[in-house]
Amino acid sequence: MSARQEEAPAASRRQAPPMDLGALIADPATRIVVCCGAGGVGKTTSSAALALAAAEAGRTVVVLTIDPARRLAQSLGLVELDNEPRRVDVPGAPGELHAMMLDMKRTFDDIVSAHSTPERAQAILENPFYQALSSSFSGTQEYMAMEKLGQLRASDNWDLIIVDTPPSRSALDFLDAPNRMSRFLDGTMIRLLMAPSRAGFKFASAGFLLFSRIVSKILGGQLLRDISAFVAALDTMFGGFRERATATYELLRRPGTWFVVVAAPEPDALREASYFVDRLSAEGMPLAGLVVNRTHPPATTALSATRAEGAAEGVADGGGPSAALAAAALRVHAGRMQLAAREQHLADRFTSAHPDVAVRTVPAAAGDVHDLDGLRVMAEALTGPDADTPTGTPRTRVLPARRG
Repeated sequence: MSARQEEAPAASRRQAPPMDLGALIADPATRIVVCCGAGGVGKTTSSAALALAAAEAGRTVVVLTIDPARRLAQSLGLVELDNEPRRVDVPGAPGELHAMMLDMKRTFDDIVSAHSTPERAQAILENPFYQALSSSFSGTQEYMAMEKLGQLRASDNWDLIIVDTPPSRSALDFLDAPNRMSRFLDGTMIRLLMAPSRAGFKFASAGFLLFSRIVSKILGGQLLRDISAFVAALDTMFGGFRERATATYELLRRPGTWFVVVAAPEPDALREASYFVDRLSAEGMPLAGLVVNRTHPPATTALSATRAEGAAEGVADGGGPSAALAAAALRVHAGRMQLAAREQHLADRFTSAHPDVAVRTVPAAAGDVHDLDGLRVMAEALTGPDADTPTGTPRTRVLPARRG
């Protein structure tokens, strides 16, 4: 790669503002941090590292993962996580760290039990349609994520909640939960199914009886009876569902909540990051910035890739017992500089499209992060001073900015 190729195009060299995640998570006014991004970019580990840093800064923090994978438990050194917060032992930390994983069905069951009489709750929990709905119905996970976040915030047991969202664009589907619930409750079929329970079967119209016969033929009579019984039993809870989802949605827009988008220095991941940034902007959600994770900064930026390649050829031509080793080291450095230049070019393209979005780059770890020591290293990269790096390159960048 030539020196000209190593340098990002002038139109793309706009500087991204720095992101001070250390100050953000230490600020008592910060109550919720939502980490979102594509799959495979280290979002779960980033969430855990931020939670650890917050606990070591004196906060009482709980990290909630909506991702069904077990990476959060592994990175915290736990065997497993479930729907209740588990305390993580962090020796010497002035704060507390707790972790949990969303259990969609159990959260739904808890809501039913908390907002119904024992008799009505039992009828709902035993209903076959409810059992299918609470386990696998489209949109239930996102709505239950809103419910669990609202519960955690209302309990006031933690002064900081960090949410690790699913690894896809559906990570932000929980923002749609209030509208989806409203559309579901106001839908024609639901209103028809609720009509007999509200008005009594003796007032059911001929139109409804015809409708029920048609649906019975399509779905089967037993399924229709299960759905009708479920709707009748849940009728009094519908308003509360909608109100709680709307309240949590508004909570996400208030001061004290921040969204952190996590991406890898790859075209697809940064395209997903652009989608998240645009979506959050459209929703009026507060964006802290972008974490470009798993970057590959070189050990030194004093020697360009072109000069390193030239030096490697000169050393190899000179011969000598250590020439081959020196030439190989120079070529490794040249390759690292080329990789860093590609990553910086992609980051600059993102910044050119989103000039006001703060950026923090995080170097790739030597291996998988699976314990608190590994998380501390990542936490330092996420929250350390902007210029406190081995090469002095600001943490907003992979390579120093070129002037000209």
